[in-house]
Amino acid sequence: MSLIVVGSMAFDAIETPFGKSDKIVGGAATYIAWSASNFSQPINQISVVGGDFPNEELKALKGRGVNLDGVQIKPDKKSFFWSGRYHLDMNTRDTLETQLNVLGEFDPVVPDSFQGSEFLMLGNLAPSVQLSVIAQLKNRPKLIVLDTMNFWMESAMEDLEKVLKQVDVLMVNDSEARQLSAQFSLVKAAKEIMKMGPKYLIIKKGEHGALLFHENQVFFAPALPLEEVFDPTGAGDTFAGGFIGHIAHTRDISFENMKTGIIVGSAMASFCVEKFGTTRLREISRADIDIRIQQFVDLVNFDIALV
Repeated sequence: MSLIVVGSMAFDAIETPFGKSDKIVGGAATYIAWSASNFSQPINQISVVGGDFPNEELKALKGRGVNLDGVQIKPDKKSFFWSGRYHLDMNTRDTLETQLNVLGEFDPVVPDSFQGSEFLMLGNLAPSVQLSVIAQLKNRPKLIVLDTMNFWMESAMEDLEKVLKQVDVLMVNDSEARQLSAQFSLVKAAKEIMKMGPKYLIIKKGEHGALLFHENQVFFAPALPLEEVFDPTGAGDTFAGGFIGHIAHTRDISFENMKTGIIVGSAMASFCVEKFGTTRLREISRADIDIRIQQFVDLVNFDIALV
């Protein structure tokens, strides 16, 4: 059940129509680890932080079964920082400030103890960093999942094309799928993207759910209607963590099991948005998760009789 997670561990400062946070802990790998650790341990984390990253956060992650041997700590430097403001629809946002800091020169090293891991989750980072991790693995994992974004499509497409050839599952949102494929129809987009390498494609549609594509098969998972959404930051990473955590736990990479993984990921993301940062992910129990997953099942489960 060994799982490697690669991504940023960082600070965020967030404004939404419903509130404002001070500088809080964030980053793709942080959200993925908090989410995935509910289903699979250990989480073998690969990231980089500055000396300003709180020790209590590292201790909390260790307590959740996260192995930090692959996390580089640069004592005299600062961690990655992002600040953003969300619009009323909570789907669009403005970046107010980005400080790459240690992430700008991140050269990942895969510890010997991480070799042989069966699953690899590549969080949103420069494609060159993602390629470096894959190249360092002596044995190819059973499943490699990649998250990326439009920024890399615009600034590092050559490297992105290389890493796409080496992964099994790609996760993008709907606008990124259209940009990558140059197709408006998501069905056509999926076909074009799968020609680039990934066998499976997951298209995240925020409050409208997620789509899973494989060959000619399609599965749709809805998003749970929530009364309050405070902060969508990290929801996509939390989704990824729930998905890969379930896959690593079951060790089943079939399309049918990925359908379940999509539901698990959607359930985890629905918790994430309820409070700022990782706050809600720290509070929930496995019983809470099971109840939420059942709510997703009930949301789309119906009998119909055709006359």
